[in-house]
Amino acid sequence: MIEKKITTTFVKSEFNVLTDSDKNLIRIAKNSLKSAYAPYSGFLVGASVLLENGEVIAGNNQENVAYPSGLCAERVAIFYASSEFPNTKIKAIAITAISKKFEIKDVISPCGACRQAIAEYEVKQNENIRILLHQANDSVIIVNSISDLLPFMFISRGLKNY
Repeated sequence: MIEKKITTTFVKSEFNVLTDSDKNLIRIAKNSLKSAYAPYSGFLVGASVLLENGEVIAGNNQENVAYPSGLCAERVAIFYASSEFPNTKIKAIAITAISKKFEIKDVISPCGACRQAIAEYEVKQNENIRILLHQANDSVIIVNSISDLLPFMFISRGLKNY
């Protein structure tokens, strides 16, 4: 048996030193919190996706009383972007959250399903997607690929052959 170690790389930054493009992406994600539908959890999540053509698509979480029927902000934004601009690459996604019930002190990171969805688009476009995780204190964690958050992502190009 051989033990191996996985490491991840990320940048921790403050909002005020980000590029104008990254600040704008986070502002749009924060603005999308206003229309999140989270009457059960009170946990509002906003996301915005920057496309290579300069378009920015916003999304937010949409809950349902039958919890599995809802959809996370990240997938709402990515799926809408892919629907409207099917051949346009995704350059970056910003994610932020607030809670009506408690103070968020941790980094809010995509759930497993959203990580896998982002991985699918990285494979589809053969290019990394930068991920900006905005915290309530205006700190931002930046990773350059979903593989930094999902090191053993499920990718099987062979499935397309069947």
